[in-house]
Amino acid sequence: MARKNRSYTKELKDSVLKRLDQNETVTSLSDELNISKSTIYQWVRTHNKKQKSNSINLKSKSNWTSEDKFQVVLETSSLTETELAEYCRRKGIYVDEVKTWREQCLKANQTTEDPKELKDSLKAEKELNKELQRELRHKEKALAETAALLVLRKKQTRFGGPRGRLISGSDRVTAVELINEARTNGCRLKPACDELNISVRTYQRWTQEGEVKKDQRPLVERPTPKNKITDEERKEIIETVNKPEYADLAPSQIVPKLADEGKYIASESTIYRVLKEEKMNTHRGRTSIPVKREPPTHISTAPNQVWTWDITWLNAVIKGQYYKLYLILDMFSRLIVGYEVWEEENAEHAEHLVRKATLSQGIAGRPLVLHSDNGSPMKAATFQATLERLGVQSSFSRPRVSNDNPYSEALFKTMKYRPKYPFRGFSSLEEARKWVDKFVKWYNCTHLHSGINFVTPYQRHYGLDKKIMENRIKVYEKAKARHPERWTRSIRNWSLPEYVSLNPISEDEVNKFINEKKG
Repeated sequence: MARKNRSYTKELKDSVLKRLDQNETVTSLSDELNISKSTIYQWVRTHNKKQKSNSINLKSKSNWTSEDKFQVVLETSSLTETELAEYCRRKGIYVDEVKTWREQCLKANQTTEDPKELKDSLKAEKELNKELQRELRHKEKALAETAALLVLRKKQTRFGGPRGRLISGSDRVTAVELINEARTNGCRLKPACDELNISVRTYQRWTQEGEVKKDQRPLVERPTPKNKITDEERKEIIETVNKPEYADLAPSQIVPKLADEGKYIASESTIYRVLKEEKMNTHRGRTSIPVKREPPTHISTAPNQVWTWDITWLNAVIKGQYYKLYLILDMFSRLIVGYEVWEEENAEHAEHLVRKATLSQGIAGRPLVLHSDNGSPMKAATFQATLERLGVQSSFSRPRVSNDNPYSEALFKTMKYRPKYPFRGFSSLEEARKWVDKFVKWYNCTHLHSGINFVTPYQRHYGLDKKIMENRIKVYEKAKARHPERWTRSIRNWSLPEYVSLNPISEDEVNKFINEKKG
């Protein structure tokens, strides 16, 4: 009996596929249902093809192959903007990434070169490429070594010194770790050792047993020094300085008086050392005792009162080369008020940037605090003179304190963790400047900053945030009125901070500062 031109329902196809998954054979199903084997096999192939088309799951973007990306481009080619956004959220990717992949697919099909011409020039290009690669390897090694030495110079203090100098075990471990890190980053052993003022032979001797060898000299039992004072002499020193005629005098005055009387019991430094060991050298003068003070902070209640600025390095395509981004941030509104990208760090670029920022904000001559870390461009004499002429008060982080400039550091992290940040490096200074221009426009005018309750820095800086917050409050109050059963508490807090401080500060100090401003 012929079985041609028959149509089957979707339910029947699904039932047959399900029974096949339960280990039933195609032959038994064909005989039972009077369906040809070729038809059943066709259903299986179609089903497998559909499963393969949906094989791109949520996985790390670093593991996506070119086929996966091409499949995404095919699936999204006919989607609207809204459907594309929903698709990207389900796949765990960004819309910009899909658009980038789409552009790459288009560019891959735009090759118009003649294959014969390419073949003719291939040999010459290969030879030139070999020569350039050889030269590039030498330059990369030199740049990597220079960069490693610069990092080493920034981290270290010189551990070496005259021959025989005692170096503690912790300093030895630190020195070896720094040298090994520099060698890992492409530096040779001798330049790294020279940077720490340590000979190569010393480094080899320290590490020849696999671990950093400690100096054995402090562990040796040594005889009592011949010049050490005896217990009787120590007792005589204490009795002498406590006599009524010497009780109120310092050792620097006691020693000359004893010499005038024809006596010598010990040197001035020895007497000071004995008094210190006996805890008898405490402060007795009328001058104030040195007090460790808390670090000063700055409070900003409006834009253009406190700015923070810093310099960050933008990596280039060539290993060891960096571009320097100078960036000034308003602490109150988080607005980027000035930025420049240069190839080097110096005070002249910083002066130009500060002048440009004050002119753009129209605050020349008004009180302003400019906070930074302790870098050389920040503390240069010419830069400080420029700030003084502009009426700007300079402020610096505490030495060796990495979190005294948190707003600038947070901004740099936001920038370098953007999805489109070129982590492989910039090919030129112009490319770096163009990318920073786009980032600043996005950050100032589009980015909803969490530190200012999700308004843009531009809105906060120019007073547009109040109307926005009033509108948000109205929207939430209407929503609560429609469904009060869904709100167990008050609506979301859409208020804005009244002040911003550089470092944590108590409410009493804040109130005192605000009252002084009003007064």
